[in-house]
Amino acid sequence: MVQIPVYVFTGFLDSGKTKFIQETLEDPRFNAGERTLLLVCEEGEEEYDFSSYPSQNVFMEVVDQETVTTKQLQDFAKKYKIQRVVAELNGMQLVGDIYRRFPENWAVAQEVMFADATTFMTYNANMRNLVMDKLVGGQMVVFNRLAPGQDTMPLHKIVRAANRRMDILYDYTDGTTAFDEIEDPLPFDINAPVIMIGDEDYALWYRDVTEEPQKYHGKTVSFKGQVAMLRREKNSMFAPGRFVMTCCEDDIQFLGVPCKYENVKELEPRSWVAVTAKISAENHTLYGGELGPVLTAIKVAPAQPAEPDVATF
Repeated sequence: MVQIPVYVFTGFLDSGKTKFIQETLEDPRFNAGERTLLLVCEEGEEEYDFSSYPSQNVFMEVVDQETVTTKQLQDFAKKYKIQRVVAELNGMQLVGDIYRRFPENWAVAQEVMFADATTFMTYNANMRNLVMDKLVGGQMVVFNRLAPGQDTMPLHKIVRAANRRMDILYDYTDGTTAFDEIEDPLPFDINAPVIMIGDEDYALWYRDVTEEPQKYHGKTVSFKGQVAMLRREKNSMFAPGRFVMTCCEDDIQFLGVPCKYENVKELEPRSWVAVTAKISAENHTLYGGELGPVLTAIKVAPAQPAEPDVATF
């Protein structure tokens, strides 16, 4: 089955998505004749001008992101014999909901979020779950309508709380652009003989170690977590971890790291333990077969609950 790349553009109304897509489809380097489905899930004030495209193999369909079905998307692909998809999503809907309805051979090639810097902080304060939804899975966020000299640190912090790898581009009102180059030192020393993870830093450590497990290979870590048992390896491993909240109570989930421990049968599920362990980068089913951190326990001891109970970024 031929894979169809999907270029996804997210963001709230009037954030600049349509303008960027229009300019992209006007560029002959991007629009060189590929049969393209322009999937529009949100109609704003700006309209697409097909007359300026170097190739006319662009076919637009306006759909309701909340109700569009896999069958409808498959029918569009067949009708237009598409080779790729450019999707403008509705900022008021969760990205994952429509991803689950993509046909099997549709693969997200890139996800870019657009944000109006003059309204972004308000959206984040009032609809944080929708903001985080766009940031967590994206490769880039573009902040536009920034005044020259404007402090970008508040924007930077929000993005990095959701996604440490996301590229951040600032688009200023004077026509200049600049990539974010602010470096974020980790709140723990990964070069220490034992990496000490404070209760308040578990979420940051978990994200960093799972994103770059090879960076931690061979190092020793100490942290506090709750005991989670592993069904397949219940006699040799457990997964110490914490409940982590990304943006709101609705998205709290348990994030643990598989840990080899010979006395695992002595542990009580959900009990708090202090773990000191050696880290290795290995393939494990918890990571879908991908490389991830696997611990080998040096010491596991009873501990008082972490403060706060739920970890955050």
